[in-house]
Amino acid sequence: MQTTFVILKPGTVQRGLIGEVISRFEKKGLQLVGMKMQQLTPEILTEHYSHLRSKPFFQTILSSMMAAPVVLCCWRGMEAVNVVRSMCGATNCREALPGTIRGDFGISIQENVVHTSDSPENAIAEVARFFKPEELFEYSLANQPFLYASDEIN
Repeated sequence: MQTTFVILKPGTVQRGLIGEVISRFEKKGLQLVGMKMQQLTPEILTEHYSHLRSKPFFQTILSSMMAAPVVLCCWRGMEAVNVVRSMCGATNCREALPGTIRGDFGISIQENVVHTSDSPENAIAEVARFFKPEELFEYSLANQPFLYASDEIN
């Protein structure tokens, strides 16, 4: 099983979409293994978005991500990184297909509802950046036999 990282952005919190977004991941069959609300700081955001530091829109990202608290989530499932990214849709909400989280709840490039890990390697780094090991939970889902065939589970 793979674990991936999701940030429900300030706009998602402000618009009252937390339950809607979480519900979609749960209905897909992903397992919530960590969740907390946090006010992000310039320090953690500069680390998290270091690959965008030289871009002219970097300050806009920081301001947007600090406008309100966020909800940080870790989701586990088979190929969780790709499943979550597919469910969220294109980063530019205007290009995201209907039925995706961004396609249904967003219209902006910046205010695009969620951040998701873009690779298994980045998911590991992002989970470690935002969660302590004791904040992640190992438990069995009672419905797991109805989510996966027995030969799919490691």
